[in-house]
Amino acid sequence: MTQTDFQKVRPRKVFAQHWLKSDKALNEIIQASQLQSTDQVLEIGPGTGILTRRLLPLVQSLLAVEIDHDLCDRLTKQFGRQENFLLLQGDFLELDLPSLLSPFPVFENQNKVVANIPYNITGPILEKLLGTISNPNPEPYDLIVLLVQKEVAERLVAKPSSKAFGALSVRVQYLAQCELIYTVPAGAFHPAPKVDSAVVRLSPRLVETPATDTRRLEALVKLGFGAKRKMLRNNLQSVVERDRLSQLLEKLEINPQARAEDLSVSQWVALANELPVIS
Repeated sequence: MTQTDFQKVRPRKVFAQHWLKSDKALNEIIQASQLQSTDQVLEIGPGTGILTRRLLPLVQSLLAVEIDHDLCDRLTKQFGRQENFLLLQGDFLELDLPSLLSPFPVFENQNKVVANIPYNITGPILEKLLGTISNPNPEPYDLIVLLVQKEVAERLVAKPSSKAFGALSVRVQYLAQCELIYTVPAGAFHPAPKVDSAVVRLSPRLVETPATDTRRLEALVKLGFGAKRKMLRNNLQSVVERDRLSQLLEKLEINPQARAEDLSVSQWVALANELPVIS
């Protein structure tokens, strides 16, 4: 798609639309996706179809979900005759894909997600794809490659004690291995957003040492990061007495003055396993 073509398609702010126009970024997305001819791919928000066009020749099937009616018409004209392409119009967060796909068995079992997603709903999309700590996706994808806001990407891959490490880091890293693949400047889009972006790759996995009570872990992480600047023993005093918590932290070889961002995912799991049930 040329610059002139981009200008013919007016992005809608309500859908947070920004058209990716960088060949380098597109190549990085494709390479990160490690595509095989047997892959069944889900693309969320195909937009003008610039990524769709690159994906279709490489995969067994491509299911695209687009909320914008006008863009659906455009995508149908471009790719509607290709047997390995199926387009659904609607809000990805609201659609019940299993029931919608039952008449289309070829497209029922996506094993990868490759998408430039709307940044304003990144969190809910991640939750629908991965599930939650207490309710993980029972049929996890093999690989998820997303173009997201750079700040979010940095949070997804952040290490403990870093500025970017937070509740999102713990929740997602509990469910998947996270990698930042490539930083994409704002100028790689039309129109240019106010922030830079990044390609991330998430590999859903079984947790080596899962929490014995995942609901407890989920609640604990929420409480722990409730006031990030406070020490854990202050944030968690509603569920465990401060001295008792200090003893547990010492037992787990965690600094009693630690804040939420200082604990690794495995330390969060260990702490949750030691604490009483959180109602």
